[in-house]
Formats: sequence, C-alpha cells, structure tokens
Amino acid sequence: MFGSFGWMELMLILVIVLIIFGAGKLPQLGEGLGKAIKGFKKSVHEADAIDVTPAEQSQKSQPQAASPSQVTSQAEVVPPPSAPAAQPGQVKQG
Repeated sequence: MFGSFGWMELMLILVIVLIIFGAGKLPQLGEGLGKAIKGFKKSVHEADAIDVTPAEQSQKSQPQAASPSQVTSQAEVVPPPSAPAAQPGQVKQG
C-alpha cells in the first residue's frame, strides 16, 4: 500500500498531521475517515443491486391525465384601488 514510502516518511507525515490538527482532533478525523470508507463500500455493493431493466412499454405509451378533482387553481385576489391617484400634471383643489 505504501510501497514508495518508508517508515521515516510515514513518521514525518504523522508528525505534520499532529502539528496541523492537534492530538484532540485525530480521533474525530479517524472516525470521519472510517465513516467515509464504510459509506463508499456500502454504495459500491448497493450499485450491484440496482435493477436497470427497462420498464414495460404499456406504462410509457399511456400518459396519465389528471382528473378534474386533482387539478386545483387558486386565483389571486387583488383589491381595487380605493381612490384614483392624481396625475403628475393635475393639481388637486380643495
């Protein structure tokens, strides 16, 4: 696995990781890495179980129309303006 790395290189990498993250974060990093590997393995095994056979042609040829009871429309109610606004060229008298 670490064919090109010797034990000195691995120790140097470990020391650098300890300096960057600190000793308190190492268990959290290991736990996160373990969960990631476990999730990857699970997804690889689940990919084999996925059914990729095509669906029946009769289902595709008959599109389902929505019945009137399923279709709902809601109109937006806009109240009429209470008084017409004065035009810029007009002067109100009063």
